[in-house]
Amino acid sequence: MTREGGDPLGPDEEPPESEGTLRPLSIGVVVAWAAVGVLLGVLWKPVAEKLSGSAPVVSWAQPGALWLVAVVMVITWWQTYRAVQVRHERMEPHRAVNRLVLARAGALVGGLVAGAYAGYALSWVGDPAELAGQRIVRSLIAVAAGVVIVVAALLLERACRVQRPKR
Repeated sequence: MTREGGDPLGPDEEPPESEGTLRPLSIGVVVAWAAVGVLLGVLWKPVAEKLSGSAPVVSWAQPGALWLVAVVMVITWWQTYRAVQVRHERMEPHRAVNRLVLARAGALVGGLVAGAYAGYALSWVGDPAELAGQRIVRSLIAVAAGVVIVVAALLLERACRVQRPKR
């Protein structure tokens, strides 16, 4: 390691603390991931039918698992918000980073999944197939869970924000 001027650090010296900042995830990025998900969801039905002869069925397990993730995300947001923003507790750096990574991943993947299920539901609109209505309903329930995941993740990301210490 070196100092700012390029001189090497001594054996007892520690590197200076970084002054970097991290901006919140923009809604535009989440919407872009959701748009990609819609495209993939719309394409999933014809591709699956061509490859396997039938379109995938949406069981209750898929939206159920998404709702479980949504509940966990909401609980994590609420606990973090209460600790950091209301009680002004100092969170250990590794925990703050872990929650921030969870929030960012949740927002992006939640948007992608919500978009994919929305696209899949759209691909069934007007289809006379026997299970079309069932696929649409279950897909829309999964979309709702994905939206809750995105909202909770964005709230969690903002709950992790702390004020810079005054110098």
